[in-house]
Amino acid sequence: MDDVIDRAARAGLETRFWDGVGELHNVAPEVLCRVLDALSASSSAPRRLLPGPVIIRDGCAPELKLNGPEGLAVQWEIVSDRKAAEGEDISPSLKLPLGLPHGLYCLRAKVRGEPGGEKVPLIVAPRQAYHGDPASPRRLWAPAVQLYAARSRRSWGHGDFSDLLALIDLAADLGAAGVGLNPLHALMDDKMEEPSPYFPNSRLFINALYIDVEAIPEFPGLAAAGVEVEVARLRNAAALDYRAVADVKMRALEGAYAAFVAHASAERRSAFDRFRTHESELLSRFACFEFLRRQFDCPWWEWPSEWRQRDDGSLTALREREGPRLGFFEFVQWSAHEQLERCRMRARARGMPIGLYLDVAVGVRSDGFDAWCDQEAVLAGMAIGAPPDNLNRRGQNWGLAGFNPIGLEQQRFEPFRQLLEAAMRYAGAVRLDHVLGLQRLYIIPHGISADQGTYIRLPFHALLATAALTSMQQQCLLIGEDLGTVPENFRETLADWGIWSYQVMLFERTAAGAFARPETYRENALVTFATHDLPTFAGWRDHRDLAVKRALNINPGESDEDRRRALDALDQALGERGIAQNNFAGVAAYLAATPSRLLVISLEDLLGVKEQVNLPGTVDEHLNWRQPLPVRLEELRDQKGLATIADVMRSAGRSSS
Repeated sequence: MDDVIDRAARAGLETRFWDGVGELHNVAPEVLCRVLDALSASSSAPRRLLPGPVIIRDGCAPELKLNGPEGLAVQWEIVSDRKAAEGEDISPSLKLPLGLPHGLYCLRAKVRGEPGGEKVPLIVAPRQAYHGDPASPRRLWAPAVQLYAARSRRSWGHGDFSDLLALIDLAADLGAAGVGLNPLHALMDDKMEEPSPYFPNSRLFINALYIDVEAIPEFPGLAAAGVEVEVARLRNAAALDYRAVADVKMRALEGAYAAFVAHASAERRSAFDRFRTHESELLSRFACFEFLRRQFDCPWWEWPSEWRQRDDGSLTALREREGPRLGFFEFVQWSAHEQLERCRMRARARGMPIGLYLDVAVGVRSDGFDAWCDQEAVLAGMAIGAPPDNLNRRGQNWGLAGFNPIGLEQQRFEPFRQLLEAAMRYAGAVRLDHVLGLQRLYIIPHGISADQGTYIRLPFHALLATAALTSMQQQCLLIGEDLGTVPENFRETLADWGIWSYQVMLFERTAAGAFARPETYRENALVTFATHDLPTFAGWRDHRDLAVKRALNINPGESDEDRRRALDALDQALGERGIAQNNFAGVAAYLAATPSRLLVISLEDLLGVKEQVNLPGTVDEHLNWRQPLPVRLEELRDQKGLATIADVMRSAGRSSS
């Protein structure tokens, strides 16, 4: 027992912790053993000289304290794709060179005359993440949309990138700095009973359902593709029918691909080849995975042994044998990339300071591509979630796989950099969902109840350095979703690295229940009224969320009297600012008065939607992720509330035009 506790502590596991309702949990030894077994599968040789990952920030003295005794002659070298520097020092410190370019490196060290050696990641990072163009207005705003929920007369019952182009033009006309979006990560299009954008197959690729198939040059048209009747039905459906949308779109994409193979112009073929070359092995592996999972129709750990691990030799043979079929999945990603890139360029052409603001999910499906492709960097056999708290006394299991800290370190944090770059290549701002997961993750071995998990610590500062580095390289703002109870100095540490905070008005209340005054909000922050997991303003005002939860036997966490007091507190807060309207325009004016750099307004709040986007703790009991906007995009510009909000933002000095 003591040995397990000691091993767990050395591995960064918490053997006891306080949950969100103030109860102390002593983690069961079998849970610790399960996690230790998962970590040991990727454990590296012990180090006696080098500490953990090394970080050099701009302005910091590059001197490294060693763990070994004094007086040892230590030879060292720094490499990336080639040797960047080398030298020899006498322990207990190494004097690393000045002026290394920003990047991810490997530091190798050995005692002179001894065999072997040690290595650790070395990150040369900027002092802070990107903070935006200094020529842009200091305070901005942006509308946010669940893109799948956008409806137009031409889309197929599911919002697409042509709809996004229209939203960008509308937002630019209103003086907005950009458009906020749900995660666009690739899902499993043949398993759309799980449509949450926060449950990705891969965070490195794009959800194919956002492709406007009719915008692909080779698509022969609805009638020729044989989907005219189905598309007409989907356009008029009351709720999103993901399975039907996926079935129609994938068949139509197969038709477009067949036409591309047969008739594409030399220019189009050349563009496709350039994309495949640029995306290199990663795209090829994704295509192989998509092909294989359809062949075997079961989780990858149940596939024939030849395919359970990503073996590039076997994948090369598969490509030679099934090239045209694999090419389809590459064509789909190329089509998605071209259309999303067109949206990015449209926002730039319209002079929007931010452009697209994208969300990055906290983890990936255990049976998805990312978990299969990079098994060393993902914790196998367990899910991430949350311990018991006031919202869920039984804890939460999110069904997502998280990063393995040992595997991340062994790969110099390249998997984390890749997922950030995958979003930032299109975005001017990115939000990291559950940013607390960069410091520690609550993990639950498969088959164990959610309240019996434990926390694992991650290399927090190394991940922050990687995030700041990628943010500066991509010129992309970085926002951390830091809601709830966080460890002491956590937000201060994020701020020190230039990562913005995320402040939600519904949570910004004093102990007495009063709403926080606008001037108390942080400057480097995104502010908003609520989130996709909370009630909309109209639903909150009308107690709709309380009624829905009670009907589903879910504890709403507050009484009707509590809500009435909250509404009175809102009246008082607005009144103290001289805001007469007790409506969403009044709330927007209140938030617009904060010093915070970015204010995000959801289209659901603009349009008075009462049902919340997602009700945590439910699957089919609530229309999670399935509710279309009540107004088609062609009619959105005529909505009075939209012009009112634009006027509020202009009066508050938040307009970018």
